[in-house]
Amino acid sequence: MADTEKLKMLGKIVEVLQGGNFRVQLENGITIMSHVSGKMRVNKINILPGDTVDVELSPYDLTRGRITYRHRDN
Repeated sequence: MADTEKLKMLGKIVEVLQGGNFRVQLENGITIMSHVSGKMRVNKINILPGDTVDVELSPYDLTRGRITYRHRDN
């Protein structure tokens, strides 16, 4: 699958689950399950409930996603 086929959305972490999974509420109100991307895991980026994140979704399964970026709160 090409990178152009992925859907990028903004979301907020609602709940931290076991195994590095998170429940994320997207900006359109839908709640999905997400996991952390490899580069974020290697660089040990901490994600806590309430953080705003970028999520990539596959057009084939819109209920699961990959967290690719954590926005800084100012």
